[in-house]
Amino acid sequence: MRLVRFGPAGQEKPGLLAQDGTLRDLSGLVPDFAGDAVSIPALAALAARDLTTAPVVEGTPRLGPPLAWVPNFYCIGLNYAAHAAETGAATPTEPVVFSKATSSLAGPEDDILIPKGAACVDWEVELGVVIGAPALNIAAADALDHVAGYVAVNDVSERSFQKERGGQWIKGKSAPSFGKIGPWFVTRDAVADPQNLDLSLSVSGAVRQASNTSDMIFSVAEIVAYMSTFMRLMPGDVIATGTPSGVGLGMTPPQYLAPGERVTLEVAGLGRQSSNVVAA
Repeated sequence: MRLVRFGPAGQEKPGLLAQDGTLRDLSGLVPDFAGDAVSIPALAALAARDLTTAPVVEGTPRLGPPLAWVPNFYCIGLNYAAHAAETGAATPTEPVVFSKATSSLAGPEDDILIPKGAACVDWEVELGVVIGAPALNIAAADALDHVAGYVAVNDVSERSFQKERGGQWIKGKSAPSFGKIGPWFVTRDAVADPQNLDLSLSVSGAVRQASNTSDMIFSVAEIVAYMSTFMRLMPGDVIATGTPSGVGLGMTPPQYLAPGERVTLEVAGLGRQSSNVVAA
């Protein structure tokens, strides 16, 4: 299933994007997509219903984040060797885990807002994993059984906040609009192999990132299992699994986003985001 949330910001309704492109209103069947509502049993119950009876939504409404909120928004840093090299970092021997504030969530075509005092706003296309069952001390062989599905993510980052202000990376990762997810939340059954998905990102038509999840240092299964040794992952949690090379920080000289530019990204099977860059 390709699940979406549509409507004005703050008034989104849950929906289904059918294979023929028809958008259906699921608000009569589910309250919203978040937390236990995106658990594996809840999604299985939804899939078992006759969704063709749900009302068709006419026109092309705005798509919001496909998840109304997330309990935790985790990220993996430096998970592609070429990206680690372009930033001058050593290839990690264990996954680098950090968080984004959940208030950073934004829809796929919502503006990217350059916050006050920012000068180094960067882009990062990533595969996002949505947890669908509690996971604690699980093995990598069982990890995908705890995954509800996947989303495309732009882990927007302010590099000076991240690297020059001390403390944790979360400060450079959490401004409003820095957690762009969607357009769709795709259930796990629709993704045959999360380690074989093309990712791409362009800025105002110039290709900046083009890679495949097969190049990850740590696979989705390894990441989920690893994180479960330190914390209980819960339904609705999102894990952004790292970005390939081609970020602005890695360019010579570094190049960052400016108002008036447009960022377009795509993860195979998970849809496309296209966003204007504006000053907050």
